[in-house]
This record gives sequence, C-alpha cells and structure tokens, in this order.
Amino acid sequence: MTSEVKKFDTLLVANRGEIACRVMRTARAMGLRTVAVYSDADANARHVREADEAIRLGPAAARESYLKVEAVIEAARRTGAGAIHPGYGFLSENGAFVEALQQAGITFVGPPASAIAAMGDKSAAKERMSHAGVPLVPGYHGDDQDDALLKTEADKIGYPVLLKASAGGGGKGMRVVESPEGFQAALEGCRRESQSAFGDQRMLIEKYLTQPRHVEVQVFCDSHGNGVYLFERDCSVQRRHQKVLEEAPAPGMSAALRREMGEAAVRAAKEIGYVGAGTVEFLLDADGSFFFMEMNTRLQVEHPVTEMITGQDLVEWQLRVAMGERLPLAQDELTITGHSFEARLYAEDPEQDFLPATGVLTRFALDLEGAGLDPAKVRLDSGVETGDEVSMHYDPMLAKLIVHGDDRDQALATLNRALAALDVQGVVTNRAFLQRLATHPAFKACDLDTRFIERNEETLFAPRRYSIKEYAGAALVGLNQLARECESDSPWDRHDGFRLNAPHTIRIALCDPAHAKDDDSSDAVVVVDGTRERGDALWQLTIGDETLTASLQHLEGDAVAVTLNGHRRRLQARRDGNVVVMVDPRGETRLFWRRIDAIDHGQHETESTLTAPMHGTVVALLVEEGQKVEKGMPLMVMEAMKMEHTMSAPADGHVASFHFQAGDTVGQGDVLLEFAPDE
Repeated sequence: MTSEVKKFDTLLVANRGEIACRVMRTARAMGLRTVAVYSDADANARHVREADEAIRLGPAAARESYLKVEAVIEAARRTGAGAIHPGYGFLSENGAFVEALQQAGITFVGPPASAIAAMGDKSAAKERMSHAGVPLVPGYHGDDQDDALLKTEADKIGYPVLLKASAGGGGKGMRVVESPEGFQAALEGCRRESQSAFGDQRMLIEKYLTQPRHVEVQVFCDSHGNGVYLFERDCSVQRRHQKVLEEAPAPGMSAALRREMGEAAVRAAKEIGYVGAGTVEFLLDADGSFFFMEMNTRLQVEHPVTEMITGQDLVEWQLRVAMGERLPLAQDELTITGHSFEARLYAEDPEQDFLPATGVLTRFALDLEGAGLDPAKVRLDSGVETGDEVSMHYDPMLAKLIVHGDDRDQALATLNRALAALDVQGVVTNRAFLQRLATHPAFKACDLDTRFIERNEETLFAPRRYSIKEYAGAALVGLNQLARECESDSPWDRHDGFRLNAPHTIRIALCDPAHAKDDDSSDAVVVVDGTRERGDALWQLTIGDETLTASLQHLEGDAVAVTLNGHRRRLQARRDGNVVVMVDPRGETRLFWRRIDAIDHGQHETESTLTAPMHGTVVALLVEEGQKVEKGMPLMVMEAMKMEHTMSAPADGHVASFHFQAGDTVGQGDVLLEFAPDE
C-alpha cells in the first residue's frame, strides 16, 4: 500500500450539531482554518458561529442541504478547503461522495470509497467477514427481496428475528419481529424508514439473540499498512436500537477476550483495505462467544469514552492519517487508564414514549464548580447553547456528557453528579431518564444486555412515590417563584386573598404531573404558614400530620438550598409552568404545583380529535375515513427526526375525517384527524 502526503490548511466540516463543533475544536488546536456548512434552519447554529467561515447549502430539509454533494464540494472550492471531515450521519458513509471528492482533488477525512462500499452493503459485508475469519450471526443476507422469500427465511432462522436495512445504521429501518404474525407489518415499516433515510429498501434478516451485549471495537488504520485497535466500548443500553449510555472499557472483559475481539476487528478492517477511524460492532453472548454485526466506516458518536481511557484525540488521529502520516502509536504503546461513561442527551419526552421535542433552549448550562466536579474528569460535547432553537428537521441529540473515573464505580458516581448539574430548560429532554438508568441497581451491577431498558421497564418507568421532603421542597420552590413573579421578597406580600394582619396561610395541592388533568387530584396538600425573622422568610409547612420549619436560599443560577428542620440540601430547582422541577445527584423530582383556591375547572380535551405530538411529516394513512376501528388500532404514521411514530385509536369508534394526507408537513398541536368514539 502506498501513501501520499496530502497536507491541507483549511478543513470543511460537512455536518452540524455537536460533532461539527467537536471536529472544529481539534482542527483549530492543530492550526487549521475551519469552514462550516449550514441549512436555512441552522443559519444561527452554534457550529456556524464557531467556524472561521460558513457557507449556506440550502433549505432545511437534509436532502436539499447537508446531503447535496455538489453544494458541499462547491462550498469547499469557494473557501479553499483542502479536506472535508464528514462527522457521522449525512454523507459520512456515502461512497459516491468520496469518489466525487477524489475527482475534485479534495481530501476525504475517512476511508476510501471501496471500503465504504464493502461495509455499506451489510449483506456483502457478511461474506467479506466470513472470508476474514470473523464470526457471524446466523441470518439471510441475499439479494432476493421477495416478501414471501424473506418470510420463509425468517421462519427458517427462528423467531425472534431482527429485520435490518441493508444500507442502514443508527437504528433506522430496524425492528425485532417476535412471531410470524408480525413479520409483514414490520417489513413494511422497516422498508418505509429505510427508503426515507437511505433511499434503499433492501433488508437483511438475522437471528435475534435474546440477551447479548453490544460490544464494539475502535480500530484505526493508516495508508502505510498499519492497523491497531483502541480497545472496546460497551453500548448495550439502547432504546429502539439507538444507543443511550456507553462505557469503556466493557465490564467483565478478560485480557484474552479483549485481544481476541480486537484482533478480529483489525482483520475485518484490513480485509477491506481500510484507512482511518472505524468501529467493528459485535454481539457478545453470555458464554463469551461473539459475532460480527456491522462495521461503521466513520467516527462513532461514542468515540469520547475511548479518548478518555486512552488519552488520545481520535479526530487528530483522523486528520493526521488523512494527511498521509503514520499512526501515532503502535498496538503495544496503547494502554487503558480508568473508566469512562457517555450519556446522550436527547430532545425527547421519555414519559410520552420518547416523542421528539422542539422549542427554544432558555437555559443550557453545566455547573461543574457548584457540583464540586473536576473539569478534567467531565466533558460536555454540545452543539447548542442557551437561546438556540431545537427544530424538527434533524436528529434530536443535543449533547453528550462524558465522564472519567479511576474505576467504574467512581466514574458512575461522577456521571450522576454531572447529570444533576446539567440544567436544561425550554425543551423537554431525557436527562432525568438518564439518571434513572445510571442509578438503576441492575446497571450498577453490570447486568447488561441490549434489552436492558425493556427488561427493566417496570422499574425505570414505575410511578413515583414522593417523600415528605420532596413535597415540602416543591412547595417552597413554587412559592419562591410566586414571590419572584410579583417582584416581592415574600409571597405573603401578595394581595390576592391574603392580609398581613390575618393568618398567613396558603394551601398547595401537589401531584404527579401525569395526574394534573384531574381537577381535584392531589397526592399531598401542604398548608404553609409564613413568618419573618431576622429578615429571612421562615415557613411552617404542614403535610398530613407532620409539621416542618422550612426556608429556601438562592445560590448561583438555578441552584437553591432548601432547609427543612435544620437539614440543608443543595439542588437545582425551577418552576416550569405549573410543574416544579428539582434535581440532585439521586435523581429528578417533578411535581405539579397549584394553589387550591386557584384550581382551573376548565373543560378537558376530549377524544374527538387527535393532535400531532411533535412537528413532522405524515408518512401513511392506515385506515379509511368512516372505517370502524378498535381502541389501540394504528390510524396513521408520522415521521419526525428520522424516526416513525404511529398514532393509534384512543377508543373504539371510527375516523370521521383526516386533516392531512401522506407527505404533508404538520406542526406540533395540529389536529390530525376527527375521531368519533362509540357511544
């Protein structure tokens, strides 16, 4: 293999969000000029603000902007960029893009087109891996895509099976089929997602192992024939095949198994003439056997945990290899130090089946000093800042929180404190869900597999049981906000039913936000009696038979100190509408707060209409107008942030009318259809 020195001084990053910011950070440290590209939706995005130059590509839709090969190449020409880094997603695994760059004389920071092609078609990749002696999962990877044949092959393999888009990645176009009866519907759904995301409907089928771990190996090759593995990552905690929590090294790995998997990964890379950073993904069974799943021919989202345990900058490695240099280190020079976790922060609502969320980030901050955390041990890779808008057009990931510790327990404790210190307002996120995952006893005990969330759904989504101190804290935070809104030091200065010379009492009803639509719902009633001593507001809170002396002190940002009977606790707290949100290292508490004399007795939303839970596109109408349906029956399919969401019948009845057709764009809250429930 020959190498060619391809020095460049300007790098264009053909991506957006956190990965664009991440790549530009290293590029600047290496003395390179940076160029961003953007769509109309991202005109004011963080990656655009941070770049030395930025070029508009087109409208918001990715196919009209970030996926337009000609526009990206023209942006490189206009700015004199000698190389393009694709990040992940978009054009990162597009062989035609790599070939077009080669013809234009622009360096692609990644593997050759031939390697992308070899691994991009998952069916062909299986054959190459078999030739390289890499273990494979039983399955069907053929070209014949007839529905009946695919069903027959699935029956032969035995259920459950995994349907996977042949050209896919990132959990899109992928579904588990538990029984023969659900095969056809799953096939049609996978094909729709695959066509939308990749322009390719071909499917492959694999035996779905019931309790495997997802362990992947980071490999790196240069153009001089050298190849190494930078150890492994465990990415078993997933939701709908999308990784949520990742860690390195993988728990319970012996030195022998680590070497065996690492060497198999390097063989896989060399089999296809790989150059640059790549990840070989394996399924690891409980008996220590492992099977090749796929190779991602790009930098992975979770690469920071590898950087944390090896002390290496993988983007710098990529850029140096792209310049024709040799790998910075040999295999025997690479070592593992400590343990690292990465938590992916998404704009989504876990309490609403993880529906994507949109809006403006009114606050986005990580208070490391207040949480007593070492900045060298905590890293936030983010593509957003306070004031940025989260749109419907792209992947909902906002940031990645990465931590390091001397061992797994220490790293996990740091992760929990860092999650508690992460203050995100204005957009619903999965931050609290990440805390529940990271503090779950099974996760702490390394009881991991790819169905971890499904296996532990009952406890991860269990109804909350609130303590007296949580009710008391929520009452104080809500009252404090009430005082701020009327620009007073105390809510007792209000004149809406209180008299300073009369008993200073307020009655507050608190309940789980899920019960907030019930006018008379209350899990607890807090009776508050206020006094003033030494200039401080001291309150007597009565909850049931218990009375507490309470106070609240403002700290920096949204941090407060709540003192109950002399027990002082620091936490992040705010009131989001009528919901009080309190966060500490043990988790998040959300309680619906209201004055009992201010209950809204307005009429509730009926089931006569179904509204869009998020911005998106109508993909398919599954029933006819007037057709009788049963409760739970799928009515229509929406797509948002590259994932499909099915709207189901809220009761037995029929659809009176649809307001939109397939292909229409809808906004959050738009009425999708009129539904007539049976009387």
